[in-house]
Amino acid sequence: MQKIITLLVLTFSLNLLAQETPKVDLNCYNKWAQKFDERGAEDIADGTYMDVIVTFRNGANAECFQGKAVVKEHKVETFYIMLDDGTYDAVQRIWKNDVKDINIVSGISKTLITKDNQLVNIIWPKKIKPKKAGFKKAPEPTDD
Repeated sequence: MQKIITLLVLTFSLNLLAQETPKVDLNCYNKWAQKFDERGAEDIADGTYMDVIVTFRNGANAECFQGKAVVKEHKVETFYIMLDDGTYDAVQRIWKNDVKDINIVSGISKTLITKDNQLVNIIWPKKIKPKKAGFKKAPEPTDD
């Protein structure tokens, strides 16, 4: 009887260990951040960019919107979200951190935090460096 119980416990334990860990789906912000980590980004010059992505994150959830950002002295001065009709609405929140010095590092702004603990970043997708070329495979030997 004791052998049967031991065998059942062992079998149950092995089944638990054999289960695959669930695959974690990346949100839109994490996908972009991963790409920028892999490739890096060109410097963001001063000017108005009509092709940025504005991200809002709460925990593991993220929403990414098309937007516009004004950069002055290599820092984000103001940023906007594009509306359905093509116009822009300024992003106005009550911030926990200083929004006067929004640095840009590797194509992504520093994280801004709202009073509700929402995380906000601005991403410059067109500034991502191109994918590096892979190694070219050598040909297989032939019977010449």
